[in-house]
This record gives sequence, C-alpha cells and structure tokens, in this order.
Amino acid sequence: MKKQILLASSLALGGLLSQVALGQANTLNARMDKTAESLEKKVITWRREIHQHPELGNREFKTAAKIAAYLQSLGMEVKTGVGKTGVVGLLKGGKGGPVVALRADMDGLPVTERNDLPFKSDVKTEYNGQQTGVMHACGHDSHVAMLMGVAEVLSSVKSDLRGTVKFIFQPAEEGAPAGEEGGAELMVKERVLDNPKVDAIFGLHINSQTEVGTIKYRSGATMAAVDQYSIKIKGRQAHGAAPWSSVDPIVTSAQVVMGLQTIVSRNVILTDNAAVVTVGALHSGIRQNIIPEEANMIGTIRTFSPEAQKMVHRRINEIATNIAESAGAKADVKIDIMYPVTYNDPKLTEQMLPSLQTVAGKNNIIITPAQTGAEDFSFFQQKVPGFFFFLGGMAKGKKAEDVGSHHTPDFVIDEGGFVLGIKSLCHLTTDYMEFANKGIAVKQLTPSTGN
Repeated sequence: MKKQILLASSLALGGLLSQVALGQANTLNARMDKTAESLEKKVITWRREIHQHPELGNREFKTAAKIAAYLQSLGMEVKTGVGKTGVVGLLKGGKGGPVVALRADMDGLPVTERNDLPFKSDVKTEYNGQQTGVMHACGHDSHVAMLMGVAEVLSSVKSDLRGTVKFIFQPAEEGAPAGEEGGAELMVKERVLDNPKVDAIFGLHINSQTEVGTIKYRSGATMAAVDQYSIKIKGRQAHGAAPWSSVDPIVTSAQVVMGLQTIVSRNVILTDNAAVVTVGALHSGIRQNIIPEEANMIGTIRTFSPEAQKMVHRRINEIATNIAESAGAKADVKIDIMYPVTYNDPKLTEQMLPSLQTVAGKNNIIITPAQTGAEDFSFFQQKVPGFFFFLGGMAKGKKAEDVGSHHTPDFVIDEGGFVLGIKSLCHLTTDYMEFANKGIAVKQLTPSTGN
C-alpha cells in the first residue's frame, strides 16, 4: 500500500511538473507573439531594402554585411564567410538544452523586375554572357527579413530559452556561379551543423500562390531531387542535298527526345510517385543546306526516391545510347546530380505539427502534394532531422492563377504573412526545446527513402 501511495504521489508530481512546464512554454510563446507583432513594420522595412538591392548567389556581400551587423547588435556570436558569403549567428539560451538551427536563403535571381513598386529592383548585371536585371523573384528577401525578426524575438527571451539557436543565413540556394561551389551543400561541407552540433533544423519558403494566413506542409518527400543532363549526338556531316551521305544528328536527336518521353509514361511507377524528364534546349547546325556533325541537348530530371532516380538515369543512358547506335551515331550522356529530395522527417513533422496549428489555427494548416521544384535545404536534412514548410504570401481574395509565380518578372509577395512566419519559427524552436528537455524529441534522422 505504501508503495502504491508513493507511486501515485510520484505520478501526480510528474503530471504537475508537466503542467508547470507546459504553462511556462505557453507563457513564453505569448511573450514571443507579442514581440513578433511589434516587429512587423521593421521586418517589412528590412525586406524592402533587401528587395531593392538584390545580389546573386555567392555575391551577397551587402546582404550578408547587413545581417551580420544586426546579429552582432543583438549580442550574438557571429561568423561570416561561411560557404562563401553565408552568415551564422549563435544565440545561447539561459538554460541548457538542444541546438536548433533556423535557415534563410539570401540570393536573388537573374530576372528583370516588371512590378511597379516603390522598392522595385533596378539592379543590372551580366549573367552567362547576357545583360539582365537582378530580382528577388523567389522570396528570399522575405526569408532573410523574417529570420532577422526571429533573431530579435528569441534574443528578447534569451534567459528563458532551454537550448541554443543557430541562425543560418545561406547564400546561393539557386545555385552557385559556374565553376564555384556554394549553397547548403558547401555550408554542410564547412561543418555549419557542428560546433555546436545541431539537433534539428527548421526552414520555410514563402509562396506567392498560397493565401496569407495559411501554411502548407508535407511529411516525407516534399520537394523533388533535381539532376541535370546533357546529351551530345555525334554523326557525320554532309551536304543537305545528299542526306544519304550523312549520319544525321538532328533526326537522331529528335528520336532521342521522343524516346525520353517514354521514361515517365512507361517506366516510372506513377502510383508510387511522380517524375519529370524535360528537354530544355536542343542546339545543332548553322546553315539550311548543311547537315551538321553533332547536336547537343540539355535537360532536367526530377524524382522523389533514390530508386526512381537511379532508374531514370539508367533509362536516359540506354535510350540515348541505343537510339544513336541504331542510327550509326554516337551518344555521349552526362548526368550531374544536383539537389537531393527535400525530405521532412516524418517523426519530427508529426511532433511539431501542433506548434503550427497553435500559431495559424488548425484549419489553416494544409497538406500539400509533393512539389517538383527543388530546394537545397535538403542537404541539411541529410545530416539532421529537418522540417520545411510553405508560408502563404498571396493577398486574401486573390486567385493563384492571377498572381505572378516564382522566378518570373511579375512575382510579388503580400507582406501581411510575415508575422505568421516569425511566430511559426519561434514556436517550433521553443516547443522543440521543450520536447528535447523532456527527452521525447526526435534525435536521429528517420531512415529515408527520399535522401
């Protein structure tokens, strides 16, 4: 009987402690929410300044300097030049606990802006030998501004944080310039997830075609692995009036293009997942009456599992090589693996979903289909459990088909969703810390079919 009383007392005490901890977490979140709301105008100002002065990948010098100076003003330990131009800030909480990483990408795109905004980008540059404008046509300016806001919010409750926060401002998410390394892959190589070792990482992407106030997410494979390929078809040149003297690389290339279309329609198990094989360019010849010696094509591949990725690679090689051989030509196939699958750890996603539901409201949290776009946040997720979600950036009442999509000159974001983004990252951070300190946080990456 005495043991039963002691056990009951112990359980009651444990329950009481959990309630106290939960109450403390709720109080902390309420304080953070109030601070986040007070920062809205400041965050919008930051975003507009960055939008007006965009920089391409591995060239984000002014953006990085602005971020570093601000993090230092908050009293953080700051490292610059990580992964070329990346900035990392370390906020050590007043209490021991896990290390949570938060990531924002910084780079713009070689796109000439068409929007009539007072903070429109007029920046010009040369890219791949062509004159072009530079624009934040994917929302990375918003990501930077929101994460700076998160840094201020979490710094304001530093003494109550039960862990450490690592702020990762990443360059070159859209890809490094030719001949250079960059992006998340390079930051991982430079051990950004170590010293101190990161336990979990969170990131978001604003979406111009998702209504403000909503958040979309997916467990498991969320965004595609992306690879790029090139195929050189070498034939035999001849006069256009005597095609029988040639091995025509253009006709052969046309057959290869059509053959590639059968990979998705006949080889991919579409009931399991999707895939894309796109021919983006085909170049050959110089004159109407000359059959050229060679033709060159390039394209992109999108897959959602290692098995599908390997199969698609194999079929591209087989189709191009065998069609070329049947025509008397030769095919040289090269495939470059770019980004892995953006894979949301299922256990971490399930554990953290209530945090987003609390912030945005359960009805505003929507499961999204897998996206064939790619994200190099996936390199972080290969090393530690990660959760990546999409934040609404479309004005209420608008239709997705009527607004500018990502990577276009008409891309535009409604800034009314920024506070929700800040709150979301703050809640994910402190809630994860609570889980970890109770010993129930995700510690190891779930075996992934996506990475």
